[in-house]
Amino acid sequence: MGKAGRFACIFTPMALTIASLICLTIIGLGGTNKNSSTLNNLYFFRANTTDIVVKPSDISDSLPDTPVTDALINSTTDLAKEALNVKDFYHVSLWSYCAGDFNDGADKVTYCSPRKNEFWFNPVEVWGLNNTVTDHFFSKELRDGLNTYRIAAKWMFILYVVALVTTILEILVGFFALFSRLGSLATTIVSCISSFFLIAFALIATILYSVLTGTFNGALKKYNIHGSMGHNMYVTVWLAVAFSFGAGIFWLFSSCCCSGRSNRIKYGDRSGRKGTYERVDSPYGHREGPVNFQSGPGFQAPHHGVPLNHVGRKDTAYEPYRRADV
Repeated sequence: MGKAGRFACIFTPMALTIASLICLTIIGLGGTNKNSSTLNNLYFFRANTTDIVVKPSDISDSLPDTPVTDALINSTTDLAKEALNVKDFYHVSLWSYCAGDFNDGADKVTYCSPRKNEFWFNPVEVWGLNNTVTDHFFSKELRDGLNTYRIAAKWMFILYVVALVTTILEILVGFFALFSRLGSLATTIVSCISSFFLIAFALIATILYSVLTGTFNGALKKYNIHGSMGHNMYVTVWLAVAFSFGAGIFWLFSSCCCSGRSNRIKYGDRSGRKGTYERVDSPYGHREGPVNFQSGPGFQAPHHGVPLNHVGRKDTAYEPYRRADV
């Protein structure tokens, strides 16, 4: 096959690995630039607080549920939302969150928090509800869910970092696969490790935010606060998984096949060119010309230059081929 064939054999897994790395990079860039509409649409979770509503009974059972009270509560809710700087929506990404308002029916991101390792979205802190009576807004179910989310988000971040590092390592080791199948085997091992952590990251992210969305909607539904999952982010995540898994299969294939050795070296050059071997006549075999079948006393068979005392001996060898220097 040769080096050109070897290069063609590893091109596919290398391209798939690079595609997986690109997807992982896009995941990490989500929610890092408030001026980029593309990156702002990459989020795991979205909280919509546009139509937040607080009923009198949610604050105190002693308040009557009358139109006057409702008007007062609505005014108080609007003032509190403005005072606490509560935005219309919040996008939760890997490193940070972004917030913004609706303008003419379109999302307008106005703020993105600083990037932070092992980030998790804490609505109590973000909405400025620290040291307030948060029990009216956050039930025990939601608080327990947020605690679980905080722990799971930490491990999700760690899995992402390991998957990113091993994918980069897979590309570096993959260059050695160009020279031998042993290099392909080493790359296959690294690819399996990368795929394992990437699949774990994708599963935890999908399950975590799906559970958080359900808990969020159940606990805050009466306040008209809704949670949803980001479609673009999960498509990117699972595309990274698919590319990584496909790369692993092709790396394994390249370690079994595509040796990189040419057929001339493997089977010999049979073209008759210089440096090959050609057959020569055997001194014991047929020769051209009439055959003399003479026999009798005193007759000695021709031996064509081979000493008779060498005939039949095992310590001598006759080579029926010779080097052709033509």
